[in-house]
Amino acid sequence: MNGSRLDDFLALSRAHPWELAPFSESLPDGGQVQVWDTGVLCIEPAMPGNRDLVLSCGIHGNETAPIELCERLLNAILSGRLTCRQRLLFIFGNPAAMNLGVREVEENLNRLFSGAHARGERRNHERTRAARLEQYVSRFFRAREGAERLHYDLHTAIRPSAYEKFAIYPFTHGAPYSRRQLAFLSSAGVDTILLAHGPTTTFSYFSAHGFGAHAFTVELGKVMPFGQNDARRFAAMEQNLEQLIGDPDWQPPAFDLDQIRVFRVCQEIIKQSEQFCFHFSDGVANFSAFPAGTRLAEDGEQQWFAREPEEAVVFPNAGVTEGQRAALMVAATTLTADMLV
Repeated sequence: MNGSRLDDFLALSRAHPWELAPFSESLPDGGQVQVWDTGVLCIEPAMPGNRDLVLSCGIHGNETAPIELCERLLNAILSGRLTCRQRLLFIFGNPAAMNLGVREVEENLNRLFSGAHARGERRNHERTRAARLEQYVSRFFRAREGAERLHYDLHTAIRPSAYEKFAIYPFTHGAPYSRRQLAFLSSAGVDTILLAHGPTTTFSYFSAHGFGAHAFTVELGKVMPFGQNDARRFAAMEQNLEQLIGDPDWQPPAFDLDQIRVFRVCQEIIKQSEQFCFHFSDGVANFSAFPAGTRLAEDGEQQWFAREPEEAVVFPNAGVTEGQRAALMVAATTLTADMLV
């Protein structure tokens, strides 16, 4: 698409970090590319398959590996190297934070969905952005009925992990878990699943609960600066997404439940004041385990202890704002065949 405004969509979005006027262009195969806003691009194939796929990245601006992965997929489609056979919505979530090389500009965007952006009196660009991203996902999924709805929200973690790639399965409200989606994640190199224990304000839960989508927060490794990611570490995920985009009939390989590790949430540690502190090293990796009775954190008079025989910590971050989750404590569990569909 020589001479197109889409020649470098990410650069265009970063040049207009909070808003971009909509425009559209045609693909050589007859499909349409519709830019809805900065970082938001919808592809409508001439003959779409039966899946509606949302790929989001950069909800936190310093999580660069998924941004680069999605940019490669988008460029392959625009150049004609990859034929898009599914309706596809790309979301590069927070271009302003990307420009600054930070997780967020003012507020954690991934805590502002399912209407959280409108709660309280606080107003900022990230709250406005969350509201718009909700509208775009709603517009995309509501455009047709009967298609399988998918949303993979791609991230990288602040710190290393004992299990490099893992996914958070949003709370299902009692619905069964999807065997095919677990097979997709397993074949993409994501071998660890954390089952959410309740409703949240994350982007993936918004799609799962609001639209019945198979949606996941997928952690692909550790945060690195732009240009310093090893694409080989994400090759399996990239290849799976290429297959999903380009082949309407593609299915992931069959898998056994013993191919994945599964964890459940034991407790949440919520920061209440600036007195909050952890009682473990700042450098501790995700899924580091502690025996029962270990003092984990304190905040004034409140203290948290490991209660299970072995509890592992995920997403520890003492720097969150007051009232937000500073860590999840998780324990190993199992999925049985009767919990799957």
